[in-house]
Amino acid sequence: MQSMNENLTARVGLSQEFACSYLPNRREQLLVILDPTYYSASKFESLLALGFRRSGNQIYRPHCPVCSACNSVRVLAQEFIPSKSQKRKLNKAKTHFTVTYSSSERADYYPLYSKYITLRHQDGSMYPPQPEQFQSFLLCSWLDITFIELWHQGTLVAVAVTDCMDNAISAIYTFFDPDFEHYSLGSIMILEQIKFAKAQNKQFVYLGYQIDECDKMKYKTQFLPAQKQLNDEWVAI
Repeated sequence: MQSMNENLTARVGLSQEFACSYLPNRREQLLVILDPTYYSASKFESLLALGFRRSGNQIYRPHCPVCSACNSVRVLAQEFIPSKSQKRKLNKAKTHFTVTYSSSERADYYPLYSKYITLRHQDGSMYPPQPEQFQSFLLCSWLDITFIELWHQGTLVAVAVTDCMDNAISAIYTFFDPDFEHYSLGSIMILEQIKFAKAQNKQFVYLGYQIDECDKMKYKTQFLPAQKQLNDEWVAI
């Protein structure tokens, strides 16, 4: 398989170094796509395969000076079979929730996002939540987004922001009502994204970056079969 440098001809830039959001005493730096011609669904799908990701309108990947702990993870959607534990979670969810899809943002997304960040991520960089931050982080002007919604008796309880390309989807961010966290809504929404990808005949579900040393990211390796990117090559998990 060709390396990233052999595949990527876009103009890129490096961010300044800043404190890592996931590992203590580490410095983070990002490689950012500057070439405007790469900001399209087809080009972005190629960049996903090279380990890039989207935040708002910007495409980036980690390019840290002395660390390579971040590995991109993708699920093989058409081959995915839920585990016994995942089947139990899905069956439990079916009796309490309904799933809908939206191609545009709803007014009740931000209040749910704000509650989620406030109650679950007070120690993170997104606290305190702001409407402008929500818009600039999750939404995108050059790509189609599907919002996978979970409802309980007419009340919105979870949203999975999902980028859609020809052969893949990318899980950008999921936020949910912490009052319902005992239903494992984070896992449920990934399972719904995989189900959506299967129905749309997509090959991959990109779950973002996973760090072996970071316990809160281990859930990303539980949706099998899957691959992670090591040294610019995709290997089975």
